[in-house]
Formats: sequence, C-alpha cells, structure tokens
Amino acid sequence: MKQAGQPATLTATEHLIMELLMNNNQTEMYGLELVEKSEGKLKRGTVYVMLDRLEKKGFIEGRTEVVGSDIPRKVYRPTGLGQQVLLTWRRLLDLGSQQGQVFA
Repeated sequence: MKQAGQPATLTATEHLIMELLMNNNQTEMYGLELVEKSEGKLKRGTVYVMLDRLEKKGFIEGRTEVVGSDIPRKVYRPTGLGQQVLLTWRRLLDLGSQQGQVFA
C-alpha cells in the first residue's frame, strides 16, 4: 500500500497494465488475459510481479475467482486511487507531447 507523502508513480509497464484494465469497461481481468491483450508487450514471467506491485501500491485490487470446476484464478480491477493516478499520468503525457517532451 502506498504510504502518505510518497508520490504516486507508474513505470511504463505499470502504465500499460493500468491502461489495459481501465480500457476493459470496468470488467476484471486475469494475468494471462492481460498478456494476451498487450500484443506481446507483457510477458507471462513478469505480469504477476507487476500486478503484485500495483496491488501493494493500492492502484489495483485482486480477488480469487472460481468458475465451475476450473482452477481458481485471481482477477484484477483498478481502484479509485489507481484510476486517479492513471488519469494524472495521461494528462502529463498529453502535456509533454504538446511541449515536445516524453515522460516515461
């Protein structure tokens, strides 16, 4: 969980995960689904590390889901804080592109 007084930051990979979760019409997604939707930008070996990091920052929430007799899987969705951080990140990117700068 993010501690008070620390700036809310996103790495490029965290930003990608947040974008995928936000652009999914508020539907929860699981790790391998994020890998598939990333069109090769996310790898199976790192997606769960990044999801855990985002969850510890308080930007996403995860819960275990069991569908039928399938193996339980964890699904994720952005929190209110995560949504705010992503919207701020988007504004910074827009501002940077207007100024000819890139933030990453």
